[in-house]
Amino acid sequence: MDWGWLSEFMEGMLKPVAALSVVLMAVALSYLQRLDLQGEMIYSIFRAFLQLSIIGFVLQFIFNQQNIAWILLAYLFMVSVAGYTAGKRAKHVPKGMYVAGASILAGTSVTMFLLVVLNVFPFTPRYIIPVAGMMVGNAMTVTGVTMKRLRDDIKSQTNLVETALALGATPRQAVLENMKRALVIALSPVLDNAKTVGLISLPGAMTGLIMGGASPLEAIQLQIIVMNMLIGASTFSSIMSTYLCWPNFFTKTYQLESKVFSSD
Repeated sequence: MDWGWLSEFMEGMLKPVAALSVVLMAVALSYLQRLDLQGEMIYSIFRAFLQLSIIGFVLQFIFNQQNIAWILLAYLFMVSVAGYTAGKRAKHVPKGMYVAGASILAGTSVTMFLLVVLNVFPFTPRYIIPVAGMMVGNAMTVTGVTMKRLRDDIKSQTNLVETALALGATPRQAVLENMKRALVIALSPVLDNAKTVGLISLPGAMTGLIMGGASPLEAIQLQIIVMNMLIGASTFSSIMSTYLCWPNFFTKTYQLESKVFSSD
């Protein structure tokens, strides 16, 4: 068996290991300032090192297979983890993990389908998996914030919602303004990031291309595509989550489900 790849990998890890010096600096500062974050910092960087190393080998295997089934499996795994994480953020939303997972799946798959159909990206592991990862990660954050904010906003305005129901409004009409506020708050960071991209910092995709030897103009073209797809997927996923959320906030008799809003 050829173990040359292992030798090459270990040699390539010399620089990442050298970069641990800045983590040690952070650990030292935490100790001197008595923040008690030293253990968490070491655990976090060890976990990141382990996870990235494993995913590197997994991606290398998938890239070599050139099989659609592996692409879909990797994508569904990312969506599952994202749905679980977003659902944990909105832990008081009934069936939150399923709502988040379905919303992220819908938003990212529709966006990905359009990108492939329009020939923006070829349907190959080298393109689809990194692109899907960026979209799923962004959609996860936005969806989690949307769901949590919607539930908290309805809880703080229970009297207004119940008054609207008493006056004949449907459950959806009664929480429509809450849905809009939740969406605006959740999507604002994504939109603000798009407004300031390139002015404050160079995004990861663009930086990676430039450091990999691509011209700045090529990097800009890709980054514009990335920003477009992030806005599209995040908007679709967050709106989807509100439509899947609000029915769970009401009983079959169109009253607010008290057990959903009784805990913090």
